[in-house]
This record gives sequence, C-alpha cells and structure tokens, in this order.
Amino acid sequence: MNKEMSIIISTVFATCMALGVIFIRLKAAKKPTNLKKIILPPFFMSTGALMYVVPQFRLTSTEILEAIFVGLFFSLFLIKTSKFEIIDNEIYLKRSKSFVFILLGLLVVRIVMKLYLSSSIDVEQLSGMFFLLAFSMILPWRLAMYKSYTKMRRQLPSNTIIT
Repeated sequence: MNKEMSIIISTVFATCMALGVIFIRLKAAKKPTNLKKIILPPFFMSTGALMYVVPQFRLTSTEILEAIFVGLFFSLFLIKTSKFEIIDNEIYLKRSKSFVFILLGLLVVRIVMKLYLSSSIDVEQLSGMFFLLAFSMILPWRLAMYKSYTKMRRQLPSNTIIT
C-alpha cells in the first residue's frame, strides 16, 4: 500500500473513531457513571503501545516530547468540559454542548497536523506519535474525571451504594 493510501485510510478510520466517541459520550450522559467507566478506557487503550515493539513505529525523543505536550494541551479542553452532577442520588456526566465542538475541533486539528506532517514523517512513526498524543490526552482527562467523581461521590448520602 502506498503512503497516500495509508494516510487516507488512517484519516478515515480516525474520523470514524472520533464520531463514535462523540456518539458514545452523548449516549453515556443519559446513564449514571461509575469508576469503572472512568478508569478502564486508558487501560484498554494502553494495549496499543505494543505497536512500539515494531521498529517502524518507534519514536525519537523529540517526537515523544512533542506528542506528549500536544496531548497534554488538548486534554485541558476535555477536562474543562467534563463535569459531573448528582441526580436522584446517582452521578451523571453533565452534557456539554461545547464538548462535541471541542472533539470535532480536535479531530480537525489532528487531521490537518497529520496531513502536514505526513510529508516529513513516515506513516508508521506518525501513527506512533498520534497514539501517544491520544494517550497523553486521555490519561490526564480520565485522572481529572476520577478526582472529580470521587469528590462528588463524597457528597452522596452514606447509604447510597455505587458500583
């Protein structure tokens, strides 16, 4: 498969994944949340780091730092738009209209970055960078959600059982 086709396929795949995340997030806001729903996604995603076993996906120190810093920066937007509320003694993730726009904006920025960087970085390394960027974005976001959720849980009456 040639480089251009790889870029197109991976961009279409990333777009579908982002739209899936938006759909899941909107649907999840209708149900109470729990610690498992907050903690497990980064663990599941971490298995993707096995890509670095393959030499073509390995990154230089500079690429690692760039991906981590951009991911941390992007996570700030997700953290700002993720708030919890208590309804009928259960904790829900508040719907945020801006969250959808932020996710779409991040997707557009990532696609533009990918198209621009693909001219100077191999597709495999670029995949490794974007995985690390995504993980660096999701981990702090979920840690912030964990902290916020546990703080909110302390506000519930002591006889409320949360799984």
